[in-house]
Amino acid sequence: MNVKHRQGGQGMTEYIVIVALVAVAAIGVYQLFGQVVRSQTAAMARELAGEDGSDQSRMAQDAAGKAAAQAKAKSLKSFTGQAGAAK
Repeated sequence: MNVKHRQGGQGMTEYIVIVALVAVAAIGVYQLFGQVVRSQTAAMARELAGEDGSDQSRMAQDAAGKAAAQAKAKSLKSFTGQAGAAK
């Protein structure tokens, strides 16, 4: 019975680690694309209300371009390059 209890605890620990990794990834994606989502939602809300949402749509496109540039600039090469410079 003691071994079975340990295996259940191990499974729960693995589950918690996976959930934590998914949460961290979701936070990172939201930080990168959060403005895009907010601008697109605002554009849809204005269009549904019968108003012009083209300004919000343009803001979403601009934010998407900035997010893509940030994603392209950050890579493992940039992190390893910085670590090599510190030596």
